[in-house]
Amino acid sequence: MRELYPLIEPYKEGKLQVSQLHTIHFEESGNPQGKPIVLLHGGPGGGCPPVYRQYFHHEKWRLVMFDQRGCGKSQPHAELRENTTWDLVSDIEKLREHLGIEKWVVFGGSWGSTLSLAYSQTHPERCLGLILRGIFLLRQKELRWFYQEGASYIFPDAWEEYLQPIPVDERDDLLTAYYQRLTSPDSQVRQEAARAWSIWEASTSRLFPDTQLKQAFAEDKFAEAFARIECHYFINKGFLNSDHQLLLNVDCIRHIPSVIVQGRYDVVCPMTSAWELHRAWPEAEFIVVPDAGHSMSEVGIRSALIEATDRFADAG
Repeated sequence: MRELYPLIEPYKEGKLQVSQLHTIHFEESGNPQGKPIVLLHGGPGGGCPPVYRQYFHHEKWRLVMFDQRGCGKSQPHAELRENTTWDLVSDIEKLREHLGIEKWVVFGGSWGSTLSLAYSQTHPERCLGLILRGIFLLRQKELRWFYQEGASYIFPDAWEEYLQPIPVDERDDLLTAYYQRLTSPDSQVRQEAARAWSIWEASTSRLFPDTQLKQAFAEDKFAEAFARIECHYFINKGFLNSDHQLLLNVDCIRHIPSVIVQGRYDVVCPMTSAWELHRAWPEAEFIVVPDAGHSMSEVGIRSALIEATDRFADAG
């Protein structure tokens, strides 16, 4: 099994104004002359922790990471206005142009896989390759599974905590009930809902639950952006044109060298989505990690991702 590379500091950090309202924070690390790769983080609303740099060989990659609109070090914090999938796709292109990169590899997991597919299908000519993990196609059945009924059968104890902020008579539509609270003018109502929403995801992300992960997701500033932005995207169906848009547009990217890494026991983004993407796109290498859930930090997923980044770095 592959271990993480040593942690390094960015050689460059900056801010890029992408609209009159939003400014995104970005960083570059590794080798300025290396193969360019952009990391698209999860959530939406998750941000980029330093550990993400450790999945890439520092001498081979020019790694670009950025906090998407409203989260991490980007401003304004937890902002929902002008925050859609297509705003983010546009931001990725603006950042590529700002950094003078002609083409790059795109790396994304969970929501990052969604955004990677949306970006690559919009700008296939800019993609040298795709490394995808924990496939999320943002379809209604996936949202119902995790936020209404399905994952609740596997984690009933954590589900009880997730239900706490929502009165019994509103639990037939939990996304709407949460959205009303996460956009409430009352900061206490927003924060209670944000913590419960975020802890639910942290409680289910690993095959073996991680107390430290739950504590990190419960932190007020992180939870506010993570929960508000996620729910905003999900209540708006990802701002996609149809429920199956990302599957239907696979022809646009069929020629791009790609790998899909999926945990067999992923409860957050169940393997059925990765399988359907694999069936629609057999040209992409498909790796199922037999003893893993959703988190990229789980041993088997971590190892598969590092092996993939190494191979892509050495590819012509």
